[in-house]
Amino acid sequence: MIKLENFSKTYRTGEMEVHAVQSVSLEIQSGEFVAIMGASGSGKSTMMNSLGCLDRPTSGRFWLDGVDIGSLNRDQLADLRNKKIGFIFQGFNLLARSTALENIELPMLYLRPSISTQQQVERAEKALAIVGLGNRGDHRPSQLSGGQQQRVAIARALVNQPKLLLADEPTGNLDTQTSMEIMGVFQELNRSGMTVIMVTHELDIARYCKRNVIMRDGRIVSDTEVLNRHDAVEEIKKLRLEQQAVQLTS
Repeated sequence: MIKLENFSKTYRTGEMEVHAVQSVSLEIQSGEFVAIMGASGSGKSTMMNSLGCLDRPTSGRFWLDGVDIGSLNRDQLADLRNKKIGFIFQGFNLLARSTALENIELPMLYLRPSISTQQQVERAEKALAIVGLGNRGDHRPSQLSGGQQQRVAIARALVNQPKLLLADEPTGNLDTQTSMEIMGVFQELNRSGMTVIMVTHELDIARYCKRNVIMRDGRIVSDTEVLNRHDAVEEIKKLRLEQQAVQLTS
């Protein structure tokens, strides 16, 4: 699915050079669930932007689903992003005046006229059902909780049937139980065959993934399989039992 070979990204600020990612080589197979971790300035956000084809490498090579990204022009890159990659952001990035269903339909605007209006609605409704919000299609973001808004954002990322989901701190604005529920959505999508890559600084959240890649100073310093993974369903059960115990003793 993804192959980086001596991938580097350097930014220039005046006369200063910032080596955000330095000579990284990495392979991620189809169907993996990977967390990219690191402190602020480690290069993880630049790595995510690069994997999402939002940034080109300063040097090195990057293949996505067998396509050499360096060989594509701007329009070809945009087309590839829209068809093969779904993006999920910490801040949800939903349009406040649009309903959940309308927000989910947005990525399909770029597929016209190859997809009809009816097909757009059907796809959006299916994506909303996948994330458990089939009865919230007519609600605006202000009428939804933070967790529900993130589910809408996930549905929007799914609607073009991408091969890869990229999630940037998807639980950063959510409480503990809601974070578990969102990780449960990702685990279910991954079980269905979706490749998921997530940036997070939370070690506990990273334990829901199958593989953890840790970055420091623009380099990968650790790449390990996650042993004793968290299962979201089981973790939610444990949390509810703890909450019940607290209520009984209060």
